[in-house]
Amino acid sequence: MTIRIGANPIGWSNDDMPELGGETPLEVCLAEAKEAGFEGMELGNKFPREPEALKKALAPFGMACVSGWYSAELLKRDAEAEMKALRPHLDLLKAMGSNVLVFAETSNAIHGDRSKPLSQRPVMKSGDWAEYGRRVTQVAEQTLKEGVRLVYHHHMGTIVESEADIDAFMNATGEPAHLLLDTGHATWGGADPADLARRYRNRISHVHTKDVRKDVMEKSKAEGWSFLDSVIEGVYTVPGDGMVDFVSVFKELPGYSGWVVIEAEQDPKKAHPLTYAKMGYANLTRFLKEAGLR
Repeated sequence: MTIRIGANPIGWSNDDMPELGGETPLEVCLAEAKEAGFEGMELGNKFPREPEALKKALAPFGMACVSGWYSAELLKRDAEAEMKALRPHLDLLKAMGSNVLVFAETSNAIHGDRSKPLSQRPVMKSGDWAEYGRRVTQVAEQTLKEGVRLVYHHHMGTIVESEADIDAFMNATGEPAHLLLDTGHATWGGADPADLARRYRNRISHVHTKDVRKDVMEKSKAEGWSFLDSVIEGVYTVPGDGMVDFVSVFKELPGYSGWVVIEAEQDPKKAHPLTYAKMGYANLTRFLKEAGLR
């Protein structure tokens, strides 16, 4: 599999805050994503969750199902219980031919709570990483046996946010568990995404490309905003419209094969989805070429 460029529907309709783009029909999202040039879409809350219905929704637009977010609770339950909860989502991805599973711990996350500043996000105790990593690895082993690679999504407002968190997670997990490198969350979390790409290139099997508006990020930190308030104010944007050096990131991923997805949540009333989709696609394609990946 060579590099394929996909999109996440969060640029049209937000899952964590449904009032952002809630009125936009799924068909509009898919039609505009196709017009912008994307080959596939990740799942969002407006997508059918039954294989035949999902295939029917995607087929008119020639879209592949890239993957879909899964909210894990491995801090509260063991791998066996997680697999039972995961089963419907995993079976859907398998039926759609998706080969990666976007996985993130949300049992104590605060990214969906506008009342909590990001400074209140959960932090793992150093002694708890080993058991958590063991559980993630067990789940990753099971999904891989079924042909789907678990890719862990480090995310603002969760236990895997900072560079230290990412390092601790990667050290605590085995090879079956891979990393979803998200340029926007890495940058905002204080890490250099190019450094992460260099360090973990052999265990990166999925990439989310979002850019960061530095002025909004710094104001969010200074004034103690929540994750969602920061999104509303425009902390994230599409590649090429912010501070991330994407060429440097991609140069650290020689031989990468898989999906590169634009996942840049914004308020669609402030950032016209089709306009930004086209901008992001054009910029991302150029960055990949400059890095020698296309």
